Amino acid sequence: MAKNQQGTIIAVKVAGDLGRRIRDMGLVPGTEIMIQGRAPLNDPVALRIRGNTLTLRNNEADFIEVEVDE
Repeated sequence: MAKNQQGTIIAVKVAGDLGRRIRDMGLVPGTEIMIQGRAPLNDPVALRIRGNTLTLRNNEADFIEVEVDE
């Protein structure tokens, strides 16, 4: 996804501690997100979710499946 692009989380495709941590941060199916920005080397990525900013490493964000709004 590009900066300022919006979408809806469809699935979190990881189990175990990482999956639980991602879900505990509010990244669950049905949640709307927006890419707020990226660091200079594209890692980490800043997400806007429910009025808050959350940063994730790319290797963590790779497990989140998103349907992009057109």
